Amino acid sequence: MTLYMDYKSPSVQFSYDLNNNLLYKKDARNYINMLSNEQLNTLENTSLLDIFLSTGNVIEPHYHQNAAELVYCISGAAVVSLINPFTNELLHFPITPGQVANVPQGWWHYEIASVDNTHLLAIFDAPVPEVILGSDLLRLTPPNVLAHTYCLNEAAVKQTLAPISKSLFIGPPSDCRPHQVHGNMTGTPQYYPANPYQTHPSEVHNPIGYQSPRQQFYNSQPYPNQHY
Repeated sequence: MTLYMDYKSPSVQFSYDLNNNLLYKKDARNYINMLSNEQLNTLENTSLLDIFLSTGNVIEPHYHQNAAELVYCISGAAVVSLINPFTNELLHFPITPGQVANVPQGWWHYEIASVDNTHLLAIFDAPVPEVILGSDLLRLTPPNVLAHTYCLNEAAVKQTLAPISKSLFIGPPSDCRPHQVHGNMTGTPQYYPANPYQTHPSEVHNPIGYQSPRQQFYNSQPYPNQHY
C-alpha cells in the first residue's frame, strides 16, 4: 500500500485505459502504450509498456538506468537480446506466448519481433521507467569524439550517422527501404542476415557505460526533438 496516498481522496485512481496514453507510434502495427504512476496514482514501484510489433521491427537498443525489465509475450513471437556486462556476452532469448525474458537494471538490450501481430508487455520495478536510447547516444555524441576515440574516419562517421536525427524507439525508420544505404560510401554494404538474432562468434561486446549527459524519462517529452 502507498503510505502517502490519501485513499479517501476523490482523485485516487484504481484503473486506467492504456489506449489513452500512446508513448510512440511508428505506424498502425508498430506502437507502444505506457502506464506509470503518472496515469495511475495508486501504483507503487510498477510500470509497464504495452508493445505491438510486426515482423522484423525492433525496439531499438537501449537501457533503463532505474529499473529492471520483465518482457512477457502475449501473442506472436520475439527475441529479447541483451549484453551481460559481467561476461561480455551477447545473449538471445526467443519468447512465445506465456514466456518471459528478464533484463536486469542498466543492461543494454533490444527486442525484435519474429512474426506479425506480436504483442509484448514490458514490466518495470519503478514508478516511471527511465531510458537511454541507442539513437540518442549515436546522434548526440559528436562524430569527432567517436572518430578520435575509436580511430575512425570522422567524415565517414558523420555521414553514416547523419540520418539519425531524432529518438527512434521502434526501428527501422518508416522511411527506410530494404538494402538502403545512406550516403555515398563505397564498399559492400552489410545487410541483416536471414536470422537477425544470430551473431558471429568472433564478435566481441564490451560493457556498456551507464553515464548519460542528462537523465531521460518516458513521460512528458523525454528527448530533444521528440514529439508524441
